[in-house]
Amino acid sequence: MWERKKVDTSRGSFEVFAKGEGPPLCVAHLYSEFNMTGDYFGDSFTDHHRVYLVNLKGTGDSVDAEDPHEYFMLDTVFDLEAIRTELGYKRWSFVGHSTGGMLGCVYGIHASEGLDHLIIVGAAAREYASSSRFCIYHFENPKFDVMQQYIEQLKNPALSSDERQMIAKERTKLSLFNPELYEEYFSKNIHKTLSAVRMNFFAREIMNFDVTRQLNKITSPTLIICGEHDVQCPLSFSEEMDVYIPNSKLVVFQNSNHYPFLEEPQKFNRVTRDFLS
Repeated sequence: MWERKKVDTSRGSFEVFAKGEGPPLCVAHLYSEFNMTGDYFGDSFTDHHRVYLVNLKGTGDSVDAEDPHEYFMLDTVFDLEAIRTELGYKRWSFVGHSTGGMLGCVYGIHASEGLDHLIIVGAAAREYASSSRFCIYHFENPKFDVMQQYIEQLKNPALSSDERQMIAKERTKLSLFNPELYEEYFSKNIHKTLSAVRMNFFAREIMNFDVTRQLNKITSPTLIICGEHDVQCPLSFSEEMDVYIPNSKLVVFQNSNHYPFLEEPQKFNRVTRDFLS
């Protein structure tokens, strides 16, 4: 189980879950709600770092946003910096998967001075759904309709716990290179929920999201990881980030889709540990 903390900052009170020993490392996702059962992605780093899972504004027991603009990625970076400062760290590392990786891009652009390392996994620096038919969110993708159906169902607050779990499982299987191994990958007692408010806001923000021309402002060492078969943020977007981020390194996982930390865990742990050390 992860240790629950409340961190009171000048930007509000945030619910944070901590685990592991070593240098500090932050994990955040734009609309996941963490709890004491932890996080599969965050677990990948607890053997060698003190990992902090942060519930952003409007998720878990963190403060609610008073104005919609507080859900923007830039405002979220300011929140994370306030949490880092309150915890007493001059710098920490940030690792983000999927929309957490997009947040990592914004973090590196605007606050690299607070980062020792930056790891971006299965993400993009700009709106991705409308520009690549290889993305499962593109209307021409053969699995577009079923993915949209699952997303809308998960926003329903009236779903029972079993119904929500079943839908989330089927949605996740769409983003696995070997979907038949789902039970093996997700065998831990980890249960997260999603914030419908933040999901809806992200759906609007992403329409105008493009920070590619600002990526050269990232000064922290940056590791970019992507599964070769990623259907959510296809590999081309990671290749693009690698071109524009100075001092970056791209590692492609040939037998992974959107979850290389579960699909190829030994390689993922070796690559990230070497980078962070």
